[in-house]
Amino acid sequence: MSERSWNDGGTAWGRAEAEEAGPLFDAPAGRDACEAREAGEAVTEKADAVVGGADSEGAHPEGRRFRPSDHPNLVEPEAEADAERRRVERLKSFAYQKTPSTFKNASDLQIRTRTGVVYVALCVAAMLAGDLPAMVFLAGVSAICAAEFFYMLRSDAKMPNEWIGTVGAAMFPPAAYLWGLQGIMLVAMLLLAALTVWYVFWNRARMQDVGVSLLGALYTGMQLSFIVLLRMALPEPHGGTAVLLLFITIWSNDVFAYLVGRRFGRHKMAPRTSPNKSWEGFVGGLAACMAAWCGFAFIPGMSITIVQALFIGLACGLAGVLGDLCESRIKRSVGFKDSGTIMPGHGGLFDRCDSLMTTATAAFALLTIFRCIPLVR
Repeated sequence: MSERSWNDGGTAWGRAEAEEAGPLFDAPAGRDACEAREAGEAVTEKADAVVGGADSEGAHPEGRRFRPSDHPNLVEPEAEADAERRRVERLKSFAYQKTPSTFKNASDLQIRTRTGVVYVALCVAAMLAGDLPAMVFLAGVSAICAAEFFYMLRSDAKMPNEWIGTVGAAMFPPAAYLWGLQGIMLVAMLLLAALTVWYVFWNRARMQDVGVSLLGALYTGMQLSFIVLLRMALPEPHGGTAVLLLFITIWSNDVFAYLVGRRFGRHKMAPRTSPNKSWEGFVGGLAACMAAWCGFAFIPGMSITIVQALFIGLACGLAGVLGDLCESRIKRSVGFKDSGTIMPGHGGLFDRCDSLMTTATAAFALLTIFRCIPLVR
């Protein structure tokens, strides 16, 4: 059979197969599909060449797809962000190089010491500056301590009114500064009235929420306001000296309780509430507090004997420990280690003022009862 006959036969056979296949095989449609597919591949190659920077034959040199950096409108924002990050890194590196070696990679003790120095400096400056700066300082401390108190109690399924409680706590020192004890009573009555209205007109408020809101304001703001009264009871500059000496008695109690307890502590004082406290440290702290209180006998304007100073020092030492244990009990009950983070290395401000609040109340009450200071009305 010739080559033409073979081809004709093959063509005839193929045509016959196509006719038997019917609509499943359509030669023109198949050719159209192939042409469309080839055209699509050509378009894709051209797009890759345009976007990716292909060579003259349309082949992509790196085989990569579209990236945001390939688009000219997206390059500028990314470049600006990179430049900003590099600038920040250079500033951080410069600041770190200029930082003294003693301040680099500070330990926990160094952090606690620096924070304590700042806190003591602020306290001393505010108490010695005058009645008005002391009042402003104590109002701010009251507000922060009340806010930390309410924050902790919220995790214990309590819903206190933080606005009323915090504002009420902050109003106690100004009221004491303006109207004395009568001002404290006035703020307490207004606070109680505001919480009563809140409880009546807000159906979700519970009685325990009202109690927590009232306790937080009284425990922080009202007790700290007695420091304002103590300072105003004596003329300048003796009022500031008396308040500063009160701070020293509290710090002496804390420091010696820690040192004695760490060296000689064997018997736990309150294992469940504050496991680190010992009876030996408790006695050492009380002795230091009583010794520091003897300094009040040498402040002009105060009528106090050494015996009275020792007795008041003993009572204030007990009150300070009670305040510390009370705050520890609150934190234990709600599962908090610290009341806040405002003081690095120490926790919250409420952690540092727990003893001050109860001690200020006891000191002002006993000094007034023994008529060591005139009553500020």
